[in-house]
Amino acid sequence: MESAQLLRVARGEEPADLVLRGGAVINVFSGEIEQTDIALAGGKIAGLGPGYAAVQEVDLAGALVAPGFIDAHVHIESSMCTTPQFARAVLPRGTTTVITDPHEIANVHGLEGIRYMLHAARHTPLSVWVNVPSCVPATAMETSGAVLPAEDLLTLLDDPGVLGLAEMMNYPGVVFGDPDVLAKIAGFRGHPLDGHAPALSGQQLNAYIAAGIGSDHECTTVEEAAEKLARGLYILIREATNAHNLETLLPLVTPRNSRRICFCTDDRQPADLLDQGGIDYMVQTAIRRGVDPVTAIQMATLNTTEWFGLHDRGAVAPGRRADLVVFDSFDDLQVRRVYIAGRLAARDGALQMATPAAPPFSLPQSMNIAWDQIDLAIPAAGTKVRVIGAIENQLVTEHLILEPRLAEGMAVADVARDVLKIAVIERHHGTGNVGKGFIKNIGLKRGALASSVAHDHHNIVVVGADDTSMMTAARAVAAMGGGLAAAEGEQVLGRLPLPVAGLMCEEPIEQVRAQFDNLLDAAHALGSPLHDPFMAMSFSALEVIPHLKLTDVGLVDVDRFEVVPLFVAP
Repeated sequence: MESAQLLRVARGEEPADLVLRGGAVINVFSGEIEQTDIALAGGKIAGLGPGYAAVQEVDLAGALVAPGFIDAHVHIESSMCTTPQFARAVLPRGTTTVITDPHEIANVHGLEGIRYMLHAARHTPLSVWVNVPSCVPATAMETSGAVLPAEDLLTLLDDPGVLGLAEMMNYPGVVFGDPDVLAKIAGFRGHPLDGHAPALSGQQLNAYIAAGIGSDHECTTVEEAAEKLARGLYILIREATNAHNLETLLPLVTPRNSRRICFCTDDRQPADLLDQGGIDYMVQTAIRRGVDPVTAIQMATLNTTEWFGLHDRGAVAPGRRADLVVFDSFDDLQVRRVYIAGRLAARDGALQMATPAAPPFSLPQSMNIAWDQIDLAIPAAGTKVRVIGAIENQLVTEHLILEPRLAEGMAVADVARDVLKIAVIERHHGTGNVGKGFIKNIGLKRGALASSVAHDHHNIVVVGADDTSMMTAARAVAAMGGGLAAAEGEQVLGRLPLPVAGLMCEEPIEQVRAQFDNLLDAAHALGSPLHDPFMAMSFSALEVIPHLKLTDVGLVDVDRFEVVPLFVAP
């Protein structure tokens, strides 16, 4: 709709397309709840107040109306579904806009992977904005499918779907002035520069922020978040499948600082998206834990638009995009209606808006493994080994030093102490690289789990009680063109194909969820008590989150930011 026509509707001279009558608008500017009508025209909000005529009217009968929820940082690939299916999960729950970082697929397919996600974003009712991945690869201590220097990233800046630069995970590179890292920051200056700096503090935090970084979603304590907020960062509180930071960080929120705090889901699996929700769950949890309801809505809407410069949305106000969420009460935040650009997109949990199929966009296969060079055996070379200590519901891990179990000159899994073998098998270039080590607290009593979802390089990560089971699971993943598998001995117990970059599939999200549930049942039958051992396993390979991780290059001491030997010198 042209501005002149919108103004005529706003002045009451022409009928609106739709008037929502009798609603209680959550005003994120004034902090008040306003009983008023809302006139919509041409996908925007023309005005609020009585007296508007319309082609169509809906009586909200006193229901609450909020701006559409916004996810400040998400990796759509972690849903294991393509963008249209991800949208089917989050839209009915009130999320109307997401800022996605496609660094998962970029680590497999480089620029073509990012273009694939931009292409998909243009063919869904969900507003999907892309922050360009800043760290492909995450570090030099891994082998990824692509390398994206600053000059390649800058070719994407003119795309209308691109906002800025995504999480700068190479925080040592920022702090100590790595030329390529600084070139990326300089190239995107004037655009949002998202951060990723777990546990960074003091003078090094000062340096990180001085470089131009404006946000962080890796805080795990109130003290950490308070320091970063006080130094000028937006704090994106995260509630992911394997990183539950929401309730821990809610005590941070005060009337004085809440406008610098946003919500994000980061990495969330299908079952959690479908059963628990995403940003809607975070809003409801915040309210239940004592956060003022309007403040909680601000953190899910206006705050995020201000950080990312999306000033066309995030509030129920004249001229703003008519993305709206309707629900009955703060006590039980059940989303009844969702409007996208003034059109009814979902009602009572069901999509009402058809999504036309996107034109084809093909990607090459992503499995290139030199199986004849893959050997998972670990010859004994000492009496102490470094062991990754998994922590349930967290991405950080412990750096343990333990005595290995030895058998016939080899270091092997020790199920009795819950110390399993872990391996990362390079799958992009056929190098034959295998990183090998041990991990504690996954809980398998037998068998193995494998996945081509291994943040962020996405090589094949496999954890198991014996080498035969581990090889069976890893080969099953490769045979599917990527995915997840559980095995015992030479038998595959369950599998989930993810043929799109080894990360996603195009099947309905409910079907993906059912297959994944079967895999989780298999993992639990093998002994793991974890809510999602696959997610825990996948992040054990991410060498930018403390303290000890494994890539195809070897064990990484994240605190020292260097590859270290498995066996500890006496």
